[in-house]
Amino acid sequence: MNLLSPLDTAMMAAELLASPMHVGVVLILSPPPDAGAGYVDDVYASALAGTQPIDWRLRRYPHRGVETAGMWVWRVLKDVDLSQHCQRRTSSDGTRGLWRLIGELDAERLDRSRPMWMSYLIDGLADGRFAFYVKVHHTVVDGVAGLRMIAEALSADPEQRSMPPFYADRGAVAPPPDTSSGPAVTTLAAPLRWFGGTVASGAGLAESVVTGAVATVVDSLVSHVTALPFGAPYTRFNSRLGTTRAVCAGSWPRNRIQAVQQAAGVSANDVITAMVAGGVRQWLREYGELPDRSLVAVCPITVRSRGAAKQAAGNMFGLWLCPLGTDLDGPAARLQLIHRSMAAGKRWVADRGSAASLLTNAGSVAATVIPPLLPLVRPSRTGYNLPISHVPGPPDEMYFNGAHVDEIYPVSTVYDGQAFNVTTCSYADRVGFGFVAGADVIPDIEKLLPLTEACLSELEVAVGACPG
Repeated sequence: MNLLSPLDTAMMAAELLASPMHVGVVLILSPPPDAGAGYVDDVYASALAGTQPIDWRLRRYPHRGVETAGMWVWRVLKDVDLSQHCQRRTSSDGTRGLWRLIGELDAERLDRSRPMWMSYLIDGLADGRFAFYVKVHHTVVDGVAGLRMIAEALSADPEQRSMPPFYADRGAVAPPPDTSSGPAVTTLAAPLRWFGGTVASGAGLAESVVTGAVATVVDSLVSHVTALPFGAPYTRFNSRLGTTRAVCAGSWPRNRIQAVQQAAGVSANDVITAMVAGGVRQWLREYGELPDRSLVAVCPITVRSRGAAKQAAGNMFGLWLCPLGTDLDGPAARLQLIHRSMAAGKRWVADRGSAASLLTNAGSVAATVIPPLLPLVRPSRTGYNLPISHVPGPPDEMYFNGAHVDEIYPVSTVYDGQAFNVTTCSYADRVGFGFVAGADVIPDIEKLLPLTEACLSELEVAVGACPG
């Protein structure tokens, strides 16, 4: 019996109570120069052909029932009907229509009775361009592993053809041992072994959680590099999500971000987080809703090394609460605050581990996602305001069967209490920003693109950056 991890079990429970828990990515491609009129038709037919074995991660699905004692376990589907997972759509209004369509598709739940992933080929873009939108349940892969799965289906060679689709099994990750076909006693004992192992390791984890909680309090009170539960001001981002989604995306040259990074002595991700912070600050200000207290971002910190991608599936990340400095007028001051906080967060997660960081921050997560589900007066504080995460993409220009990958944009998870999400992805010489929100929460989400650009320009001036 292959049990879901505690984190994955929590995600399944959260989805049953509230909103879908999947992550996604959009690839926008240009056909090769020699492409004929039916090129996109051929791409879709190839995706449905299913001539390659399917990655085991995309053949399994979560299940619970009487026979599992009510616990979530993984089941594996031997034969996957690709027509249920690979579908085709057309954008009726070019790029604007694409993001409207992505918002509609993102709002749809994945079917829990079969492997929890979908792929959409979307045509109708200018100059014959087309897009792939792939979404996968967060229990199957985290954002880093999911993007690597897709990147492995691409090539830096524009002449390479007959490339297998992203769902094909490349042996990149070894499947866990299958205990479901063993003796009945062994199968029934699996939950007991899991519980025993959890108890045995609980003392060390509890120590990490307690020491982590103490460190969080000290850091918050002394150096202000993180936030306590209910340490963030309540904003519209912490309201109910609603049934519809708003999605937009844009990209910026990496050399501009690197110039600010080098001039300020911070990381590239610090600069990107500061860009988001400045854009969101100005958007709230224009609505007359900018709190006096700094907004707080929850930032995943991956503990997945490059080697780990070959050894494990599922989720491998910790969490850190980063003050965004939206109460500060100066962009350079906001950047330095973010840098100090994230440097401390990386050390904190490295010292205590992913599980301890998740449990230590459970109070802040609960303070964010539970109040919107209750019939209470709107609170004045919450655990955090939005997630901001960064996913490394391919460092080189990539192709899929001769089609050039022009842009890559993440489309990440939103739910009640966390109705706004920003995830970025580096690709070649640019960084793509994916903005997702409840459509009622941010009805004009596309305004965040020029506001983010304005913030980058302010940072360049503030730190004296000169792009190379």
